[in-house]
Amino acid sequence: MVEPDTLVLEQLPAIRGELGKVADEMQTMRVEMTAMRQHMAGMMTQEHDHVDIAGIKGRLERIEKRLELAD
Repeated sequence: MVEPDTLVLEQLPAIRGELGKVADEMQTMRVEMTAMRQHMAGMMTQEHDHVDIAGIKGRLERIEKRLELAD
């Protein structure tokens, strides 16, 4: 009969191999999530810029009307 300690020791290399694969996959996912976060932050900044530009255009139109410069 095989000792329980021997069975565990025989399985350790396979377990370590699987753990290595999981660690690699997690690292890949971290990199992908970081890229997605950066992309989303860029999109939010762009949206904020568009809102700012729209506000400035509105203010400019009001100023032009007051100065009777509007078409």
